[in-house]
Amino acid sequence: MRPATIIAFFPERLATGRPLLIGRRPMTRVNRAVEKGETAGFMKIVVDADSRRILGAAILGTGGDEAIHGILDMMSARVAYDELRWAVPIHPTVSELIPTVLQEMKESVL
Repeated sequence: MRPATIIAFFPERLATGRPLLIGRRPMTRVNRAVEKGETAGFMKIVVDADSRRILGAAILGTGGDEAIHGILDMMSARVAYDELRWAVPIHPTVSELIPTVLQEMKESVL
């Protein structure tokens, strides 16, 4: 298992108690992981609900070390997560599930 994590959760943002958008997906629901028989782990993306920018992500599981780069690029570009939500990554990869995770975001307060 190759863990990949980007943490940019700004403490001042979390301290406000304002809403965040959080998307999660267990690796048991990622076809590439199922095909490889490596279903331990998860994907998680945290977005600022107001600015819609990605604050951080974790992909713990097969292919996570490569799939995380698309998220990192969006964070570096400081664009809304919607840009990545409509992307069409190559199939079959773990990256192809990132837009799905982003489309299933739920409001939350950490």
